[in-house]
Parts: sequence; structure tokens; C-alpha cells
Amino acid sequence: MSGMDEQPAEPAGQGAAGQGVAGQGAPLRVGLVIDDSLDRPDGVQQHVLTLGAWLSGQGHEVHYLSSTTVRTDLANMHSLARNLRLKFNGNRLGIPLPAPARGITALLGSVDFDVLHINMPYSPLLAGRVIARARPGTRVVGTFHILPWTRLTRWGTRLLGLVQRRQLRRFTTVIAVSAPAAVFAAEALHVSPVVIGNPVDVARFAQAREAELARVAEPAGTDQHPVRIVFLGRLVERKGAGELLRAVAALRALTPAPVQVVLGGTGPLRDELEAYVAAQGLGDCVEFIGYVAEEDKAALLAGADVVALPSTGGESFGISVVEALAASRGVVLAGDNPGYRTVMEGLEDQLVDATDTPAFAIALKRYVDDAAARTEASARQVIHAGRFDVNVIGAQVLEVYRG
Repeated sequence: MSGMDEQPAEPAGQGAAGQGVAGQGAPLRVGLVIDDSLDRPDGVQQHVLTLGAWLSGQGHEVHYLSSTTVRTDLANMHSLARNLRLKFNGNRLGIPLPAPARGITALLGSVDFDVLHINMPYSPLLAGRVIARARPGTRVVGTFHILPWTRLTRWGTRLLGLVQRRQLRRFTTVIAVSAPAAVFAAEALHVSPVVIGNPVDVARFAQAREAELARVAEPAGTDQHPVRIVFLGRLVERKGAGELLRAVAALRALTPAPVQVVLGGTGPLRDELEAYVAAQGLGDCVEFIGYVAEEDKAALLAGADVVALPSTGGESFGISVVEALAASRGVVLAGDNPGYRTVMEGLEDQLVDATDTPAFAIALKRYVDDAAARTEASARQVIHAGRFDVNVIGAQVLEVYRG
């Protein structure tokens, strides 16, 4: 966007709007705005739901403003537009059809929000219309969530920044979930973000770990108790399930230790991955368990001796990595990409270049063969995950709200 006649927007946090937020310590009325549905368990949805639950627990009044959402377990749920399904940045997501102005105006007329928290990049057809109709005293805060996986994502976000340049001046602060995401947000939107990670309910996952440690009688690595390697994620190219299977095939030439590989998740690559497993003779040790419900994730991760999350890119953060760090009784190996590297700061020896199959196989061998190393890693990891606990992150976000 350089070379444009129009001047860049003021850096986020320096706008004049939003000075009427409730006083220090007073309960706030917060609208969490997401263009997608809240029926799905993806990263931005997890951010919204985890933060919303924490804010409600702190005594704040939380409203959820989304496109079509049918779940009935959330108080103050406002579905403002229908949505369409498409792929963006290697993910499935919904984009809203134009949100009727009448519904937005009625909501903003009946609820006097102290803060509208916009998940970014945002659509001009839903969140953009909410921002345009927000009262002058309402503080507008954003959280920017993405790193580009494709050129289309990069240029699409830049185009949004161009279209929304004037409206971005309405934001008092933009948060980015990691330093790499902040760099991209500054480049694409001409804002100056503060970095606050995604909130995770670390305690829930850590409790699953403690329960599993109390249950397990002996370390894995025998025919009766093979080393359990768990992958959890979408079966799409960038999440690295194929790279993991190639490394497991190579691992067989490096160690006689028995392994059990569990792949949790669904996606378009499942048939191709199953065909690879059959061709490589891995059917005796690889299991596809399909979709894993949110309430079952902690137990699955806690039961792993090795959690392998070998994403090759397009990650702005790594909620799944934090969850694994908190839950696993063993070691977490994460793909060496900018978002995961942010989460794994201090644990860099557990990052892997998933596209380097021999090196990935050697990393697996190290922990498959060494139960003590897995135990030592687990003890470090659960402490490390606490940096992103919702109590820590929530307090930082609340400070932004109050300005």
C-alpha cells in the first residue's frame, strides 16, 4: 500500500474514540465479534470462547456477535448474518453474507457496549458494519490472528487493509497473537499491534496430565506398551500428517522399539494418507480415529508419549501446541514455523523441520528410545504452558480494554 496519496491510519491505540470505558475495576460490557460461526472448534473460535468464559467468570457481561451460530449453550449469543463456507489460508472458514443493518442497529441500541473486541482480519459485511454503527464512547479493540500461508492470503489481507484504512482509525488498540503476526499486521493494515498470545485453559489440560501420570504404571517401549505417538489436527497439507507418517516409516530402520501412531482429525488428505500407510506396511501401528471432540482432546493428549504437531507453516500462534505442552505426559515435538516457534520459546530443541524426513525420524527416535527424556520434557512443558494460561492472558486483555 506504499505510494498511496492517502496517509496511513494512526497507529492503533492512539485513536480519540473509546474514552468512555467503565472505570478501573468496574464490570465491563464486552462484545466479542467474529465473522465466522461459533459452532466450529477452530483457533479463532477457541480464542473467543475461552476469553469469553474467563471474562464472564470475572463478572463482566459478555455478548457474542457472530454469523450463523446454532449452539444454545452461550448466553447473549447474537447471530447477525448467514455465512458461506470456503477455504482461506489453508483453513476452512465461514464468511458472512451482508449482515442486515436493522439487526445490528437494534442490538447496539439495546446494549451499551463498553468494548467491542473484533477478531481480525474482519469482513466489511459483518464486523465492519458493527464497527461503523458503534457508539462514540465504545472502545474498539482488535485481535489479529493470521500469518499468510499463500500469496492469495497475503494480498487479500493487504486489500482488506486498503479498503478498511479509514475504519481502522476507530480502533484504540490492535492485539496480535504473536510477534510474527504483529509484523504481518503492521505490513498489511498499517497498525502498530501489541503482542498478547492466545488464551488457553491450561489447568484443564494439566489436570488430564496429572490423572494420566497417576494411572500409568510403567514407561512405554515394550510390546505390551508401545510408545504412543499422537497427531491431532486437520488432515491438510500444512498440518504435517503426511510428514509424520514418512518419518515413522523411516523410524523403523532406526530403532526396534514398538510404536503406536494415532492420528486424530479429519480432512481431505485422509484417503491419500491411508493409502500411504497401506503401501508402507504401517497398518499394524497406525490408526486414524477421525474427529476428536473438544471434551476428549485433553485425555488424548495426556495419553501420548510423544505428541507430534509438525505443521510446516501458516501458523500465527499454536493453541494446539500449548494444549499439548500442558497435557502430555511425554514430549511435544512441534513444527519449526514462526507461530509455533513463538510458543516453543525456550523449548527450541523440540522443534522439527518436518520436511526433512531423516532429521524428523532421528528426533522421534531420541524420544521413542528414552523414557527418561520424555518425562523430563513433560515436567518442563507444563510449566512453560502456564505463560498462556487464560488467567494470565485474560488479565493482559482486560488491561487493554481499560486502556
